[in-house]
Formats: sequence, structure tokens, C-alpha cells
Amino acid sequence: MDKWTRRAFIGAGILTGGALVIGVAVRPGNPVGELKGVLAKGEGEELINSWVKIGTDNVITAIVPHAEMGQGIHTALGQMLADELDADWDKLEIMEAPGIGAFVSADIGREFLAPTLEVPAILEPTVQGTFLKLAQAMSLQITGGSFSVRGTGQRGLRTAGAAAREMLIAAAADEWDVPTKEIRTEKSMLIHARSGKSEPYASFAAAAAEQSMPAKPKLKNPKDFNLMGKPIARKDIPSKVDGSAIFGVDADLPGMKYAAVKSSPVVGATVDSMNADKARAMPGVLQILNMGDFVAVIAEGYWQAQQAVNTIQTKYTATEGDKLDQAGIFDRYFAALDDAGADGGDVETEKGDPNDAFASAATKVEAEYRAPFLAHATMEPMNCTAWLRDGKCDIWTGTQSPLGARNAVAEKAGIDVENVTLHNAFLGGGFGRRSEEDAIVMATRLAKAAGYPVKLIWSREEDTQQDFYRPSAMSRFKAGLDENGKAVSWDNIHTHLFDPADAPTVPYYNIPNHKIRKIDVPMHLRFGPWRSVDHSQQSYFIEAFVDELAGAADKDPYEYRRELLAGSPRHLAVLDGVAKMADWGSALPEKHGRGIAFVPSFGTIVAEVVEVDLSGAKPRVTKVFCCADPGYAMNPDGFAAQMESSIIYGLTAALYGEISVKNGAVQQSNFHDYKMLRIDESPEIAVKIINGDAKRLGGAGEPGLPPLAPAVVNAVFAASGKRIRELPLSKHSFA
Repeated sequence: MDKWTRRAFIGAGILTGGALVIGVAVRPGNPVGELKGVLAKGEGEELINSWVKIGTDNVITAIVPHAEMGQGIHTALGQMLADELDADWDKLEIMEAPGIGAFVSADIGREFLAPTLEVPAILEPTVQGTFLKLAQAMSLQITGGSFSVRGTGQRGLRTAGAAAREMLIAAAADEWDVPTKEIRTEKSMLIHARSGKSEPYASFAAAAAEQSMPAKPKLKNPKDFNLMGKPIARKDIPSKVDGSAIFGVDADLPGMKYAAVKSSPVVGATVDSMNADKARAMPGVLQILNMGDFVAVIAEGYWQAQQAVNTIQTKYTATEGDKLDQAGIFDRYFAALDDAGADGGDVETEKGDPNDAFASAATKVEAEYRAPFLAHATMEPMNCTAWLRDGKCDIWTGTQSPLGARNAVAEKAGIDVENVTLHNAFLGGGFGRRSEEDAIVMATRLAKAAGYPVKLIWSREEDTQQDFYRPSAMSRFKAGLDENGKAVSWDNIHTHLFDPADAPTVPYYNIPNHKIRKIDVPMHLRFGPWRSVDHSQQSYFIEAFVDELAGAADKDPYEYRRELLAGSPRHLAVLDGVAKMADWGSALPEKHGRGIAFVPSFGTIVAEVVEVDLSGAKPRVTKVFCCADPGYAMNPDGFAAQMESSIIYGLTAALYGEISVKNGAVQQSNFHDYKMLRIDESPEIAVKIINGDAKRLGGAGEPGLPPLAPAVVNAVFAASGKRIRELPLSKHSFA
């Protein structure tokens, strides 16, 4: 698109059909094109790419460019906009932005690439415009990386709300002939106490649209927040309770048929031959398709399609991975780390001379850790409904990357991206899995072949065996301690690193000499982002090894971390906070233990203490204490819920999570052999929030997970004296 000026995020207000719309500016004279009618509610409305609309009924609509997948982001972002606007929360509506280029995540790009960049107001449009163009070039409209609040919310929606408020005040001041400073706003009303005048925002929408736009409107100080920082009930919960919420799997179209698929069990293999005689004779079956990399049955109903595809006998082409098993994958890692030696691999960070410091250390500690592949196991299986007709394609699904999905559909359907309409619904869990487009592309191919609308639903078996997995990994450490037990050297080499780049680093710990390297090794399976991405493996490796250093130094693990964090008050506040919550150091029954871990990630500082009971047949986590500093929790209840959710998700992985490979194929198929934590196994969870820096926000959806696994294995050691250097715990005996 070539419609944007450098004026960027807050560039223009327009009034059409009685609605004031604030958003991204377009060059004068340029038509909005694809946005016409997309957001319009009243006849004759003309809209631009906007985040806030004020209707003639004084109802405010916040347009949120992120997917709601259970994390409460629509509510949190709505709070941020509404607070800056002084909007009436009870009359605020929230709409997810459509998957079109006008709603790219420019603010996420800026937060990722230049989080501390601040410029004068005169330069702000140029800087923001640069990030806007970059995001559009990348088709970056993403929900992930714990960026929504700290990126879009902090930079985008707060700014949009504040700008709209200033415009409305200026319009009212002109009409009432009073100074702007005498006008206050409250619950979508403009009030002038001296004259006794008060009017709804809608009354000044037309005049406000004519006001010049503030490039950098003044944002509220935390002491003036009315909605931000409050545990406001989520807007999406009522519909999820009464069953009216629409998820991707709920799509329903006239003439729609259902598809089930069976993909090659080994990555890279294609269908060599198939026998579908039984399937053809089954009721409801309409078409049986060999798509090359998968076979499909299209039927009148989903169960008919699934039962039929299960009967198809397929043979696949041979691949290099056909004989590969789990041990073989880790043998690759082991050999690669051996070959790298003391100086091989890519250096990620280096300080001082760790080799010399290690050689002269009073105590030397070495360890090797392993973590397995993990599946996402979202509650809602992968699904997509596609309808191609007349050179256009409509897609109904739940995706974390609407623009990426739209582009993939256009390419596979052989049509222009402007002819693809993506209808994004609630996501029944994402965790990174729904940032991939594989199921969406499958549905597109099937609809193209069938000639009518097709709803594709993956079975749980397909979902488990055709994932984009959290990568397995191996990591080796060498550290040296001086006579007082202080860490003087840290040498770490690990297999592959994808995201984020700082996951294996420990700049927050005071270790004068360190070197961290990675080496890329073929993994065989498809891999993709998994909740907290590489922090999920690297933090387990790091924090379990820190506990080993504390043991070698004969020091308490909590006190040892305090020494390593000397001079970092925010970090110490979180560590001390969780120790106090857990009553660290108090007596526990026999065969019980406490473990602690500390991980800053995604801009949020988190420490967790786990209590484990080893008196039974298997480890049981009874309590988890979590202390977190996200800078400022915009919705404390929502933030705490995300910490709890991360803890449960991470505990499932620590206890049971393992995707294993035999003869090149994933062995697990459903929840009987890829176990989930059950409610009767769930621990008591306590969460404490510290608002340490309201200017620099952190994420919520992921940072609660990384400390969990190391805290668990450290607690196991405290209870049993047994070090766990390979996950999950179900691989180990505790008899």
C-alpha cells in the first residue's frame, strides 16, 4: 500500500456519518480503498485506519489489532485506550481489526527494534512512519511475543485515546468560548463547571474532526489512571460462559462440507500410493483426494470424513529421516557440541576471559542438560473454513497472524491478496501454534479442489503428530568458583537458538567472565514458536545450573542468587518478594523440598518458588509462589491469570511433556500418551505483582513459564538430592 504519510499513527481525524475516527493518516486526496465499509456502522460513514471511533450514540468502539486467545488482550488494550480517552467503560465496545495491511503492528516493531527511542514531537511522525512502512513490508500483524500491551497498547492505543480526548476538549472549548484547561472529561462527557455546561463526546465529533492533530499527545501519569491498573472484568468472558462466543471451529456456511486429513508421518515424505476402497463405500463421503503431502476425505459431516480417512491405506516415499529416532537426534546434538570444542560455534555474548578464569578457579562445576520436543496441544484443534468462488476467497479461522495467513492463502489460491478476506474468530488457545498457516493453506487447497465451501478440522492425532514443535535442545556448562564460592567464570554452549536472542544470556547476574555460544544442528521435525520460545529450554538449563553452583559453593540457593544480583534493586525486589511469599527457609516435612528460580524475560522480571512432595509414587507439586514485576500491570487480575496459566502450562511440560521420534515419525498421538496436567494435580498458586517502572512495560502471556521447570527440578533436588538434567520428570524414577 502506498497510501500512508509519515505522519503515521495519529495523523488525522475525520467525521463522516456522525462518527469521529482517529487513526493513521492518509495523504490528502488518497482514497481509503479497502477500509471503506469494513468498519462502518452507519450509512455513509467514511473511515480511515482507526483505533477509536465515536458514534452518534456516544458509544465508543476500540478497534484492537490483536487476536483474543484467552489472554484477555481485548480487555487490557480497551482499558488503555478508554482510560486515556476518559471513556465510559460500560459503553465501550471492542472490535478486532480486520486482517488487512492498514492494521499492521507498527508499534510492536518499534518496541522490538528500538524500545527506548524517544524523539521530539516534530520528528515523531517521521519515526513512526518508518516503522509503519517496515511493518507493512513484513505483513506484520501478529499476536505473540508478549508484545501487545507493551507495544500496541503503550505506544498505540494510549496515544490514540489521548489524542481523541485533546481534540474533543479543543472542539468544546471553541464552541463554549472557554479555555481548554477549564474543561474536564469524565465517562465520555465534556464538562465545564463554571458555566454548568456538559455534553457527550458525540456532540463535538464534527468540530473535533476539524482540529489539528497532536503528534505527541500528553499521556496520563499513573496517579491519574482510572481504568489502567484496575482488575476490570474481561469483556469476552460473558459470551464464553453462555456459549455465544464464536471460535474458528464454529464457522457455518450454506452448502459447506467437512474435511478430514491424514498427512505423511515423516517430514518430507509424500504419498506414493493409497487404497481408499473402504472410504468410498462409507456413508456421507463426497470426495477422496490425494494432495501429494496428505490425503483427504470431504464428507457431509466431520465424523463421516474422519472415520473414512482413517480407513485409507497409504504408502509414502522414502526419506533420509525414516530410520531416525529420539536417541539419534540427541546423538547429533552431542556430536555437534563435541566437535565445537572450546572455541567453536557462534559466539552470542562474551566478556572477560572465561577460559583463564576457569583454569584458575578454586572449584570447577560442569553439567549437561537436555530438553525434549514439545507440542502445543491447544484446546481447539487446528481448523479452517475456506470458500473460493469468482476469483475471491473467504477464510474463517482463528489465527495469531492474520496478514501472514492472508498472504499464504492468496499465493496458494493463485489470486491477488486483495481478493482474500480473512474472518478471524476467538482462538481456543494459541501458544504460538496459530502463528503458522499450514492448516489454513490445507483448507484453501481443498476448497479449490472441491469447488464449494470446506471446513477442515484436524483430529487430535493429526494435531499432535503434525505440529510445529518447541525444539529439543542440549546445553553444556562449565563454571569456576573462587575460594568464597563466587562465580568467576561461565562458559555455555548449546544447540540452536531461534527467539529471543537474549534467551541464553545472563547479564543480570554478576559474573565477570562469561562466554555463551550456539551451534546449529538439524532437528528433523518442524519447529515453531512455543509459549516463551527459547526461554522455555534455556531458563531451565541456566537456573538448574545456578543451583548446582550454589550447591558447589555450599550456599543457600536463594542467598546465592542474591549475591549474583547485587546492585540490581528491581531484580532483588522480585527475588526477595517470592522468598518472603514462600517463607523460604522454614521447615518442611520429610521428602518435601523447595526450589527457586529467577528469570527476566519479555520485559518482565519473574521469580518462582515451588514446593514438591516426593513421598508418593511420583513427584507432586503442591505449591507455586510467583512474584513478578511487569513495570506496571494494566489489569492486575488479567496479569495474575496469565502467570497462573503459564505455570500450569509449564508444569505440564516439566512433569510429562515429551514428543519423541521413532522411524522418523512422532510416536505420541493423543492425550493418553501426551499427557496434560489434570485438575487434581494442580498446585496452589499465589501471585504477587510489583509495579516497578510504569514507563517500561513488560509482557504477561509468557514470562511466568520459564522459571517453573528449573524451580521444580531444584525442589526435587532439595527433597531427594537427585539432580534432574533431562526433562520431563516422568523419565526418572523416584522410588
